[in-house]
Amino acid sequence: MVVLAEDLDEHGLRAGDVGTVVLVHEGGRGYEVEFATLDGETVAVVTLEGSQVRPIGRHEIAHARPVAG
Repeated sequence: MVVLAEDLDEHGLRAGDVGTVVLVHEGGRGYEVEFATLDGETVAVVTLEGSQVRPIGRHEIAHARPVAG
């Protein structure tokens, strides 16, 4: 799991959203990441550069927000 480091308006995603890495490109230079609602509905599957995501940090807590749509 990773944390989005920047807003992706075209996908309705915000910095801080948590996603699941489903594919690693070129040894970690890029990632295919799935973002889903807490009840399991996929919001977006996005190809991202390594700089656009970060690992989940120690002592972080998840925060819920509504998704437009």
